[in-house]
Amino acid sequence: MSVDDAEALPERTRRRRTPKPHAAGVKAVAAAAGVSLGTVSNVLNRPEVVSPLTRAKVEAAMASLGFVRNESARQLRAGSSRILAYLMLDAGNPFFTDVAKGVEEAAQAAGLSVFLCTSSEDADREAAYLDLLEQQRVQGILITPIDQNSSRLRKLPSRGTPVVVVDRALDEGQHCSVAVNDVLGGELAISHLLELGHQRIAYVGGPNTIGQVVDRREGARRALKSAGRPAADLIELTTGALTVAEGRGAGQRLAGLPADRRPTAAFCANDLLALGLLQQCVSLGLRVPEDLAIVGYDDIEFAEAAAVPLTSVRQPRQLLGRTAAELLLDESSNPDHEHQRVTFTPELVVRTSTRGTL
Repeated sequence: MSVDDAEALPERTRRRRTPKPHAAGVKAVAAAAGVSLGTVSNVLNRPEVVSPLTRAKVEAAMASLGFVRNESARQLRAGSSRILAYLMLDAGNPFFTDVAKGVEEAAQAAGLSVFLCTSSEDADREAAYLDLLEQQRVQGILITPIDQNSSRLRKLPSRGTPVVVVDRALDEGQHCSVAVNDVLGGELAISHLLELGHQRIAYVGGPNTIGQVVDRREGARRALKSAGRPAADLIELTTGALTVAEGRGAGQRLAGLPADRRPTAAFCANDLLALGLLQQCVSLGLRVPEDLAIVGYDDIEFAEAAAVPLTSVRQPRQLLGRTAAELLLDESSNPDHEHQRVTFTPELVVRTSTRGTL
């Protein structure tokens, strides 16, 4: 190696690694505050039994020492965590994030945290999350399931993890459930379109493994039957998911139908599908609602903000989440808890996409 090459080598220096600081423990806090370990424990777990003056001394010692509670150790002793989990169907759907806000409200009021997970409509992913959450000893699981009859869901409570099913009504008494009457919601949507004089109506939704899709379609068929029309009059455009992209694809298929067979109205299983359908149809030159009236479901914030404000079946999204979390908290702490099935009533919100400029 030449001198020039040696000079080109980077200079390397070694420094002794700074030892990782250790967090102050309860013994250090007790010593600094001049109290017993039991008193520190009470301040952490039952502050109401400690006098305000003593509590203030302990809290001041914690602050000066930079004390951070070891929640993992507490969880190990207690056998459960101070965490609720919500396993939602699709984190990209604002409906579920609104439900999660309601869950968080109830958890925060109870001094708990919330884990948010998404199955992305994938059964294997859902199963993996359920296993992980059980291993983490969460206090309870809220779930919008792909299959509400899953054997995993049935087994969790017997092993110590309460489960509440969100956005699906259960007939069985194994879990609490909180939902909206989706069959009625489908009836409201189709009855509205029939009242406007539409004869050829499409139902856009899928996959059919999702209970909400099936129930909303059943409601649509009931509305047709009540009007003296055969269920076969409902033109079904099945989608692979409840997304904007799938809605656009349905719009492409619908617009490609001959004019004499093309539906003049469409009811979509959720607002994301409806918004995609709306975008695609407008881009292809169809007028909404003159050529195609559209009804969505959920009434997410984007429904009213769309270029053509969307008529939609409204669900009380945050109330769903808050009620479900309250039921879960009761089940996890009340030995006399009884499972409940709570069903809310949907509401049709009429906007420009079906009635034009009102």
